[in-house]
Amino acid sequence: MAPTLDPAVTALLETPTTAHLRPLFEGNNISFAIGFKHINYLAERAVLEHFRTAGLPAGELYRRHGLGFDVVDIHSRLGALLAVDDEAEAVVTPAVKDGDDQLRFKVELFVQRDGDRLKCAGSTVKVVLRVDDHIRAEEPAPAGLERFAAARLGTGERLELAAEPLPYGEFTAGRGTGTDPVLAELIGESNAFGWRWRMPYFYCHFNDRVQMSGFLRLMEEVEDLFLADRGLAIKEVLDGRGWIPVVTRSRIQLLDETVMEEELYTVYTVESIFKSLLYTNRMDCYVVRDGELVKTATGTITHGYLHETAPNQWEMVSMDEATVDALSTPRKVES
Repeated sequence: MAPTLDPAVTALLETPTTAHLRPLFEGNNISFAIGFKHINYLAERAVLEHFRTAGLPAGELYRRHGLGFDVVDIHSRLGALLAVDDEAEAVVTPAVKDGDDQLRFKVELFVQRDGDRLKCAGSTVKVVLRVDDHIRAEEPAPAGLERFAAARLGTGERLELAAEPLPYGEFTAGRGTGTDPVLAELIGESNAFGWRWRMPYFYCHFNDRVQMSGFLRLMEEVEDLFLADRGLAIKEVLDGRGWIPVVTRSRIQLLDETVMEEELYTVYTVESIFKSLLYTNRMDCYVVRDGELVKTATGTITHGYLHETAPNQWEMVSMDEATVDALSTPRKVES
């Protein structure tokens, strides 16, 4: 006989919800369009609203039950443009299967265009409820929710480390894009870019660990640094050719926890270039613990370029040979 679920848990697992959300102005970086990071933010916000509608808001889960809301996987396909003034209709459909230990949701974002309902993005979002070990829960979790609770997020891959990590540099040393023996070991001869950076508290939540939005920010930042390193700095390319990178697909998975103020080693590898139209990069993130490398996150992102043919009018372009060469040619990483 199946156990009886708390009504709020039943609603969470079985009842679709719809929320009307607007993107933050912060995401309006180019023309009037909203970038991939903030589209993913909307997917996360939609799932948070789904929890609230079910009667299980994230703050109450933490305060009453000692459970932290953690998005551990977000996979999005981007289609139609989302504009800065759009109100998105966010439809959340539970997709949890028997035996799952993660909460899984499908999120679809729709906008109105000339009287038509147009889908601008679709995401799969997975959530784990992390048991907090430094507060005492006021009461047990609602019946049926305990299977989605975990003492720790993931068990990241452990790798032997031959290089001796350098002490973290002075804060005046910049963004950590210089020489580094650990990055040199991780990258080797691959077509990749490396970045070492101390994770700030404002990328974290629940006093402790980097949250999904922090890794979305990290993915955007490492792309920016990677392009500049390859001679394709975004401002220069935008001013010189009228090109701007556009994202068609992204995914980030948390494999382990990255703790506040840990140094994160990020390796950003060119995986493929498709017909001079799209390129896909993989982001792998590591920390050093007890002399070993721990892989804490991984993800992929697919980019192309849009060209501004007239003010606020953009079309997909084919990358020229110089751009493909820049993306294809590895740069030697100094240790």
